[in-house]
Amino acid sequence: MRQDVFHRLTAEGLGTALLVCTVVGSGIMADKLTEDVALALLGNTIPTGAILVVLITIFGPISGAHFNPAVSLVMAIRGDLRWAELAPYVAVQSLGAILGSLVAHGMFDLEILQYSTTSRTGGAQWFAEGVATFGLLLTILGAVRFRSESVAVMVGLYITAAYWFTASTSFANPAVTIGRAFTDTFAGINPGDVSSFIIAQIAGALVAMVLAGVLFAVPQDEAELTAGEQA
Repeated sequence: MRQDVFHRLTAEGLGTALLVCTVVGSGIMADKLTEDVALALLGNTIPTGAILVVLITIFGPISGAHFNPAVSLVMAIRGDLRWAELAPYVAVQSLGAILGSLVAHGMFDLEILQYSTTSRTGGAQWFAEGVATFGLLLTILGAVRFRSESVAVMVGLYITAAYWFTASTSFANPAVTIGRAFTDTFAGINPGDVSSFIIAQIAGALVAMVLAGVLFAVPQDEAELTAGEQA
């Protein structure tokens, strides 16, 4: 059953807030517990992958569990999200992401409103964000096509892996990138670097959409069989 707009937007905003709260909060905790950067990154990675499985499982039936403007854009182009709902989705995702950072600061008794001073820029990092988002969208679209019941687990596992094989630690999400600009902690990104990340993310998502349209296309005989069953 298709949920009403209020429920879908609430799910998207709340889900994105919880996602960013997990990313930022686990980063703060990891940074407090160890001075080993690799161990801190691991402590940031595992909670992020885990919370994605949870959030996609519980919010997927309500809103599709995008939590990501790049995903919402691709779904709108594919006809799986109404174009009229794209802007509201992006708005609540972005606001939810900022809220997630603020909540994480409150839990760790830090200054609530912060702006990151961590520089994340340069061709390698931009390319890494394009690759990270490309892989994420390819994972989502492939899972939807072949193993829809496994979307949550596959996305969680992909992001867990992408934290480690990308130079940027795989933001792969414009809303999360915006949210992480509002924290001067382990997970932060300088606000001046946000736009380049977002451009790379959108580009990677669109390339994945095009490739998925070729790789995951429904074979003609399968399409005819499905049409026959629905007739």
